[in-house]
Amino acid sequence: MVITTLAHHIDMAFLKEAYCRTRKDGAAGIDGQTAEEYAENLEENLKSLLERFKSGCYKAPAVRRVYIPKVDGRRKRAIGIPTFEDKMLQRAVAMVLEAVYEQDFYECSYGFRPRRSAHEALEALWQALMNINGGWVLEVDIQDFFDTLDHHQLHAILDQRVRDGVIRRAIGKWLKAGVLEGGQYHRSKQGTPQGGVVSPLLANIFLNEVMDRWFEETVRPRLRGRSRLFRFADDMVIVFTCEADAQRVMEVLPKRFEKYGLKLHPEKTRLFQFQKPGRDGNTSPPYGGRRPETFDFLGFRHYWGLSKRRLWVVKRKTATDRFSKAVKAVSLWCKRNRDLKISVQHKMLCRKIQGHYQYYGITFNADALNRFWFVVRRVWFKWLSRRSHRSSLTWETFNHLLQVYPLPSPRVVHSAISRVAKP
Repeated sequence: MVITTLAHHIDMAFLKEAYCRTRKDGAAGIDGQTAEEYAENLEENLKSLLERFKSGCYKAPAVRRVYIPKVDGRRKRAIGIPTFEDKMLQRAVAMVLEAVYEQDFYECSYGFRPRRSAHEALEALWQALMNINGGWVLEVDIQDFFDTLDHHQLHAILDQRVRDGVIRRAIGKWLKAGVLEGGQYHRSKQGTPQGGVVSPLLANIFLNEVMDRWFEETVRPRLRGRSRLFRFADDMVIVFTCEADAQRVMEVLPKRFEKYGLKLHPEKTRLFQFQKPGRDGNTSPPYGGRRPETFDFLGFRHYWGLSKRRLWVVKRKTATDRFSKAVKAVSLWCKRNRDLKISVQHKMLCRKIQGHYQYYGITFNADALNRFWFVVRRVWFKWLSRRSHRSSLTWETFNHLLQVYPLPSPRVVHSAISRVAKP
């Protein structure tokens, strides 16, 4: 059903909860106000915000645009940074919309949803690939999704469930708020800024209609074989048991996205065979001497490999570009902070390494974790050796230092279910 009244749920207590859930260490927006400065008169600020929001007088400020390097290191991604007050109000609206749309979202969606994670998507994908011995994989990449999202199409999709005037007016203001870059204001005619609190939820609402509902209710029942869709925000992978089904979906998919003003990336969208190799590896069918394909999803490279029991299983390791990015980030930090005390550097490096293990520490990825641990040691040694023009640090001295300040050893945090393919 269509819900016409939602804004009454957002009151002072609701805004305080939104304030508690908003990150306090994020970058400041165009007004330069930090979370600490906003909290000095929190009650008055929240009352003023609530009055402006309910009366329609709230003016969404432009977002501050910054650029961060993409995973490949060659290009940059545009990020929009709202003001702290804007982040907090977006959080409140997102909390209300989540209660409405969580019952509409499908199981194939994993990104930016409560009690769902990337590791659950990876585990479900691994299960599907093992059950069908690989099958056919369709990688789907939407070209500049967050920058090209059509506002009219999004409003039409929102009309199907939410027509509360106060909520919809606020969403419209955020979509048209524009960006401030280099002192110049640019009005937004399409897209939603990456970095906005409400943007991931709006993206899920949009793609739930464009992709999830269409695939689950229209496409999947018409296919001959089994198929599964896995979507994390705008990253998608579809697995098929039948090549003919995969070809049919591949043909109709560009038309489906063009209907909603989106385009598929011509190079990153591809269909390939991912079936289990034969008994003698890649020298027998189905590959006929060719090396089996691999693909990247959520920072991991998926490939066929032999287990300790000499059985073919789908293995996952840290994607090459993600590994390089992580090493560069650690190297840059060590370079900039090499003059700090050893104890301070050790504490921060341990946090960075543990964070890496927390995400990439999955079954079959031990080699990449060990390589990361080894490279971080060499990077730390390199920049400790350059603390002065007269370097006196040797590997022997550094190894003694590591006994006092040891770096966390690689460990598997997320274990896959011990179920492998039959030989």
